[in-house]
Amino acid sequence: MKAAVQFFEDFLIESPDKQWLIVSPSMSPENVPTATGTKIAAGVTMDNQLLFDLFSNTIAAATILEEDKNQIPAWQNILSRLPPMQIGKYHQLQEWLQDWDDPQDKHRHVSHLYGLYPSNQISPLRSPELFSAAKVTMEQRGDPSTGWSMNWKINLWARLLDGDRAFKLMRDQIKPALNSDGKISESGGTYPNMFDAHPPFQIDGNFGFTSGMAEMLAQSHDGAVHLLPALPQEWPNGAVTGLMMRGGFVLDMSWQNGQVCTLKIHSRLGGNLRLRSHSPLPKVTAFTVHKATDNNENPNPFYQQAQIKTPLKHTSKTLPQLSLANSYLLDVPTVAGRDYQWSCKE
Repeated sequence: MKAAVQFFEDFLIESPDKQWLIVSPSMSPENVPTATGTKIAAGVTMDNQLLFDLFSNTIAAATILEEDKNQIPAWQNILSRLPPMQIGKYHQLQEWLQDWDDPQDKHRHVSHLYGLYPSNQISPLRSPELFSAAKVTMEQRGDPSTGWSMNWKINLWARLLDGDRAFKLMRDQIKPALNSDGKISESGGTYPNMFDAHPPFQIDGNFGFTSGMAEMLAQSHDGAVHLLPALPQEWPNGAVTGLMMRGGFVLDMSWQNGQVCTLKIHSRLGGNLRLRSHSPLPKVTAFTVHKATDNNENPNPFYQQAQIKTPLKHTSKTLPQLSLANSYLLDVPTVAGRDYQWSCKE
């Protein structure tokens, strides 16, 4: 990370209008804005999001390790001068530094949604307008895609807390990739050997599919372990074991009628366990449980949230925002090596 930061200390240039520090030349992978007709651009959104994570993580690592103390202020200054994310005139998350997005653009790449997944820069709790803008972008781009792109969209819809849309894409992915004449379909799918079809094959499509399924069942990027955040109606009952959450928490869970019934969490490292659920968890007496609120940050350092800049808006339109106010939030002080269990069964 340090070497990458040192490279960008030399490579970033100042934008002539806003004095932001940007990458140039660059591109938003494979996509071409109709406004310019060329892929080459400066300060594209994905670059800015990647640099935000790189500098944030490097500063955090240097602080923890007590190294490069003299460099941290310079890195913090660069971090403060990166462009903010922007909401364009169609209420979309802008892909480029300028508001060049075309609402009819169906390109399978959605590189500017890196901040939603796999990063944690876009949140319904901390940045609801960006969250809505990311959803607009996903609606505009549509579902048709192949390979890693289709499976990235499963993860993105899970992060947007829309389990039914994520499940629809899972069904699109799992469809047979071979036509009745034995030829490979150009619309993707899955081969008879279960390999992902983005002719000839993309392993990141397979990995993305399983990742998306896990994201539908539990998430831990937004300050808490969120149980069943994007459960589709097709899965009213089920069970999962061995899901790894941030902070060394290992989750086993079953649910009935869309509500958590049994939950076992093994704490490998100890520390505060914050749980978010959409129905009350069964009561327990074997360990201490405290009610929590989103106004109080999770003290577990593995759950620190991204401190992004306020987004710039280029539209007066306001979209409905997703609320998690009716969810249930609990804190459990855990000890390394111990199991914590809830059960609805007598």
